[in-house]
Amino acid sequence: MPLSVLSALARLDFDPWLEAANLARLPGNRAVERLAALIATLPDSSFARLDPGPIAARLIGLLPRRVAASPQPPTLVKSAVGARSRVIAICAFVLVGLLVAQWATTGLLPPGSTVGAKAPISREDAP
Repeated sequence: MPLSVLSALARLDFDPWLEAANLARLPGNRAVERLAALIATLPDSSFARLDPGPIAARLIGLLPRRVAASPQPPTLVKSAVGARSRVIAICAFVLVGLLVAQWATTGLLPPGSTVGAKAPISREDAP
């Protein structure tokens, strides 16, 4: 029966998933050397005549590799902060505009008058 990588690592008392994660973190040549050394220590006599180097290289080639982190998170944070700053600036501009408009309108009214107040009805105008 063929031996899988999982069962081979389990025979060596290694957690296959943890060992795969460790091998994926190593540089390529060091990972191949590590896995070749593990294959060479397998107790099965059928592996004694096989060269573990090419087997290890082929298996390491199947592991996922981590890609270097891109500088996008800081850029996203800067753009989010920039967008928030623009919104705050627009709101402040609108607020100042409303205050200036209110000040200008109240300055045009005659003293003592109020906006929206009804003019008093004289007795002559009453029905």
